[in-house]
Amino acid sequence: MRTQVAIIGAGPAGLMLSHLLARDGIMSIVLESRTRQAIEETIRAGVLEQGTVDLLHELKLADRMEQIGERHGGIEFRFRGRGHRIPMRDLTGGKEVMIYAQHEVIKDLVAARVQQGGEIVFGVSDVQLHDLDTDRPRVSFRRSPEAPTEFIACDFIAGCDGFHGPSRRSIPENVRTEYHKTFPMGWLGILVEAPPSSEELIYCNHDRGFALVSTRSPEVQRMYIQVDAQDDIANWPDERIWSELRSRLATEDGWAPIEGPIIQKSIVGMRSFVCSPMQYGRLFLAGDAAHIVPPTGAKGLNLAVSDARVLAAAIGEFYQDSRTDLLARYSQICLRRVWKAERFSNLMTQLLHRFPEHSAFDREIQLAELDYMTSSVHGLSTIAENYVGLPIEWGT
Repeated sequence: MRTQVAIIGAGPAGLMLSHLLARDGIMSIVLESRTRQAIEETIRAGVLEQGTVDLLHELKLADRMEQIGERHGGIEFRFRGRGHRIPMRDLTGGKEVMIYAQHEVIKDLVAARVQQGGEIVFGVSDVQLHDLDTDRPRVSFRRSPEAPTEFIACDFIAGCDGFHGPSRRSIPENVRTEYHKTFPMGWLGILVEAPPSSEELIYCNHDRGFALVSTRSPEVQRMYIQVDAQDDIANWPDERIWSELRSRLATEDGWAPIEGPIIQKSIVGMRSFVCSPMQYGRLFLAGDAAHIVPPTGAKGLNLAVSDARVLAAAIGEFYQDSRTDLLARYSQICLRRVWKAERFSNLMTQLLHRFPEHSAFDREIQLAELDYMTSSVHGLSTIAENYVGLPIEWGT
């Protein structure tokens, strides 16, 4: 098999990259270890930055998003029993976010790519990368564990296969530096059959821990509470979850979440991870293969899309103008935005969660910081411009 770009992973980064390359007439093949059904049914929340929304429109992939997604022009920070709205639209010149689940984005990208005749090979195994330091790299794989090994010859490999995929590990250890931070808390997330409790997302800091009121659709909502990262979901019957949500989200005027049957619940850990550089020879990492952010800042999917935009532009420049300027600076451009997203996600995590090591003094400092952020135009603007998405900085 022969193509111009072999893409490993059919997540947001890999699928978006395949669309961007196809728009420029560049061939690609996407390899994915899971089935199409599995990637389309893996439920993940999604807050799309303005830039991600604009790109989906540009690629004419926004029809379903506009039908069932929700535009939000603000978010609420809640602490000491009071809500403080951050008017993002007003503070950023009209920018918004779109609440549209990641698995819905995946469905749209896969359906459009298949309709266009793009090649996505699902259910592959034993994926290995070869000859990365040459101008003729290759990828080997099997279509099933019993199938013979096949090879894809290509000009570039895009490693979009997540933290546990083979791409990052194919970069020699003495070449890459990995940065890790693990937080002591996790998020217990639920899907509940109920109408929305709030018109906009609520990020709540409470003495008992963080809580988040999000949304999914007019009939199904998503909510989260902070728990210990090592806790067992069996310790959380439905009534205990609702009791915690009522306590943490309570306001002076008696606000309470709208309750309903919980149809899904799970606990996920929180961590940060960055790999530098994001390239080696003809291999370029994108998305979770190169970086992970805690969900507090709502940046994961958006960083993956941003990586795809930069990589597609760099590969396009190579084929159209025989230039390698952008390819050489791929890591530099992406990591500049990645670290700012890590910074913002860390800031949101530090602001909104209770940490086991916090003293009474630390607690008051945290609340004072929230008070400053929500009462200062500079503090409000910092949250707003980061939440709706910082631009890609293409310059040196």
